[in-house]
Amino acid sequence: MTHANAYLTPRGRLALAELVVETGWSLRRAAERFQCSPATAKKWVDRYLAGDRSMQDRSSRPRSCPHRTPTRTERRIIGLRFTRRWGPHRIAYHLHLAKSTVEAVLRRYKMPQLAHLDQATGLPVRRPAPHRYEHEQPGDLVHVDIKKLGRIPDGGGHRKLGRQTGRKNRSKMGYAYLHHAVDDHSRLAYSEILG
Repeated sequence: MTHANAYLTPRGRLALAELVVETGWSLRRAAERFQCSPATAKKWVDRYLAGDRSMQDRSSRPRSCPHRTPTRTERRIIGLRFTRRWGPHRIAYHLHLAKSTVEAVLRRYKMPQLAHLDQATGLPVRRPAPHRYEHEQPGDLVHVDIKKLGRIPDGGGHRKLGRQTGRKNRSKMGYAYLHHAVDDHSRLAYSEILG
């Protein structure tokens, strides 16, 4: 998707084609003006001469199957993934397809990533279900954590106030300790600054 002020929006493409066809500019000069290659300029001029005044982008899908990859191709992709355990780049190169097409098919069929497969068998490795625990009564288990923080004096330190004024605030410096407590049953959290 291009932004509205780009040179080759549909409006800019139409202007490029009109410059070449109606004003008589050369392809190279028009391409230089619109900051594109002469081949790109020729493409839009040819489309203009064919009667397409909308200048919209066209889908890159084959016309025989406009909405999906053909079933036979999908089967070949899945077969190569399962039998040879190839990644999308290698499958795309082997079948002369776009990598994005192969990735879309693998995603559609929910094929696991190669890292999640057993190398010997090719079967998905099962992950153990996470073991979640919770104590039955509130207060049975409380997790406590302490964080040491440098205390900043009121009004700032010497970097903000300067050396002379910053030295007056030194008596208030030191550390503050932030204590956190989390109940294991209710997951209730409590924090307090203590010495």
